[in-house]
Amino acid sequence: MSLSPRSRISAGLLMYRIREAQLQIFLAHPGGPIFKHKDEGHWSIPKGEAEPGEELLATAIREFEEEVGIRPSGEFIPLESIRQKGGKTVYAWAFCGDWPEGRAHRCNTFEMEWPPRSGQIRQFPEIDRVEFFSLADARRKLKETQHPFLDRLAAALSTA
Repeated sequence: MSLSPRSRISAGLLMYRIREAQLQIFLAHPGGPIFKHKDEGHWSIPKGEAEPGEELLATAIREFEEEVGIRPSGEFIPLESIRQKGGKTVYAWAFCGDWPEGRAHRCNTFEMEWPPRSGQIRQFPEIDRVEFFSLADARRKLKETQHPFLDRLAAALSTA
């Protein structure tokens, strides 16, 4: 599927791993001052908007690499789509991967006026931290509208 230039569609990847027979979910915390002190219910899968004409899986792979700093590979399990509160549709795929403990992530940055109405433009990382969580902890950390991705992944892995 490719998109028009005014798309309200994003695509992302949900990385997972199995440790000691337990499913672990890799999530990203949004960077910038607005989310600095927000935790539960604010984490997300690494995702972003597609470029005009770009296939959604290609978008998801590009965004994961830009936001996390590693190129995902392997089998991509389709997790369909969800609609976020703001109306944006997010398509996702899951893949099995790992993140070495202590490894620093690298990601793109964005600019915004901060503090508000100060006239100062500052640069912030799109993602300020990444981490694996147990499925239960991922449910607490992840935006509620993205919870169906967890359910679909668990279902796909139980039938594999």
